[in-house]
Amino acid sequence: MSKAIVAIVGRPNVGKSALFNRLIGRSIAIVEDVPGTTRDRIYADAEWSGAAFTLVDTGGLQVDGMLAGENNATPEMLVDQVHHQAQIAIAEADVVVFLVDGKAGMTATDQNVADLLRRTKKPVILAANKIDGESRRLAALEFYALGLGDPYAISALHGLGIGDLLDAMVAALPQEAADEDEASVKIAIVGRPNVGKSSLFNTLLGEDRVIVSDMPGTTRDAIDTHIEWEDQQLLLIDTAGIRRRGHIDPGIEKYSVLRALKAISRADVVLLLLDATEMVTAQDAHVAGYILEEEKGVVVLVNKWDLIEKDSQTIVEFTRRIRAELQFLDYVPVLFISAKTGKRVDLVLSTALRVRQQRLLRVPTAELNQLVQDATIRHAPPSKAGRRLKFYYATQVAVDPPHFVFFVNDARLVHFSYQRYIENQLRERYEFLGTPLRFTFRNRTDGEPEK
Repeated sequence: MSKAIVAIVGRPNVGKSALFNRLIGRSIAIVEDVPGTTRDRIYADAEWSGAAFTLVDTGGLQVDGMLAGENNATPEMLVDQVHHQAQIAIAEADVVVFLVDGKAGMTATDQNVADLLRRTKKPVILAANKIDGESRRLAALEFYALGLGDPYAISALHGLGIGDLLDAMVAALPQEAADEDEASVKIAIVGRPNVGKSSLFNTLLGEDRVIVSDMPGTTRDAIDTHIEWEDQQLLLIDTAGIRRRGHIDPGIEKYSVLRALKAISRADVVLLLLDATEMVTAQDAHVAGYILEEEKGVVVLVNKWDLIEKDSQTIVEFTRRIRAELQFLDYVPVLFISAKTGKRVDLVLSTALRVRQQRLLRVPTAELNQLVQDATIRHAPPSKAGRRLKFYYATQVAVDPPHFVFFVNDARLVHFSYQRYIENQLRERYEFLGTPLRFTFRNRTDGEPEK
């Protein structure tokens, strides 16, 4: 199910990062080491009243390297900056939280941002931060002049008014579309600007066996394309990169990740496109990390392979580097393609469909328990303080992704390395190509069968 995106926008020093951390319930630095990937963290999943959404910290609005609101910034520069940076932030958002500084009062930059937000069709929630007392609460009333409705008086630092703000955010979230083509396999093509997404998309659609029809997508300027491929209904989700004429702006490239997040959330299988001439970049790692967090099926496509000088070890070396830098293990297929020449493009959709089938694979309970028994005989479970881990019973409780529950004597004895060993045994028998596996270890309680 796709998660809605909520973006926090506003000028510098109004407390956007503090509100971001408060809303997600923990502090996340700008750069954080996350198991499985390292990336510049500008987003996080959050939940309130049963509604899940992705929260985005957009950073301060800037003007040519200068913070908006500084004394030497001209009104013309401020208007240009508002249009440039705020438009990027809201383009991919379903709901916008416009944060202002209730202590400092309304500024020209706030008015410029409000002018832009009023012209969008996005729900906008106005929040006045740094409201710690009744006098400041009254001061927040001046923000009615922005024309964005009632300002929510909050203190991100002390947690005041946060519940009311979250209620408003959840109420503004879009309802899930009822006609989301559940019968189709949804395949998202994601990647940085200039890696060849459009070329791959066109090459895929150029196959003689493909029947194409277009329909408006759920994002502002993307197109979902329905195709029939070998009697299978597919929905290709296009995520063209956000570009500026002549060059890629670092800020725009940063926010183009948001489009990939939407596509990944909606997809059954993600095609992560890399540029063979540049290999893995920080933005590639951003997107790969989100794929891992969302537990989606994935195929890594290394495009522009026609531009690489090769020998007998080139593919082996490139594959090793990709797996190491993106933290993808051997279960993820890596295809080396050329959208320009068509080399191996014929394998892309068939591999994606194979990954989808693997996500729906269900292991019979008897076979699963026999596999666990054989695995524990070959490699004894770990022990701690004289107590050894024992497996009583295993069952698969879900698919998409496959989810296995193991009943044991003490879940605290399960070491990561032994879990990986069990996973390897499962993949050796059933493969599970391109899909992560979810494991849960539970202590057996009275009344549960010992098998």
